[in-house]
Amino acid sequence: MAQGRSSAAMATMAVLLLLQLTHPSKQAYATTYLVGGSGGWTFNLDSWPKGKTFKAGDTLCTAVFKYDPTVHNVVAVDKGGYGSCRTPAGARVYKTGKDLIQLKKGFNYFICNFPGHCESGMKIAVNAS
Repeated sequence: MAQGRSSAAMATMAVLLLLQLTHPSKQAYATTYLVGGSGGWTFNLDSWPKGKTFKAGDTLCTAVFKYDPTVHNVVAVDKGGYGSCRTPAGARVYKTGKDLIQLKKGFNYFICNFPGHCESGMKIAVNAS
């Protein structure tokens, strides 16, 4: 009887392994981007997303938004906040200098809300399909 349970457990594990190999999770295909490339999160990055394909669930960067947190931050804003360089009430503010942010489907807008930074071009809009 014990041998029957052991064989059933082995068969179940083999099926689970086969399913994992033939139907990998979505996360296995996620792409990681270093926002701004080697220069990191800085000014005049509005063209940085051009030519890149972003999928919902992708993480922007391994070191993510990489910056000096004493002089910058990252704020996830809506389209209005992006256009006006204003931080809407309830917006998520990141301050670590190495922020991992997952994209949601559609447009994702990010600004630095230190005085004058967004207005000087420290903002990006990323469209994830």
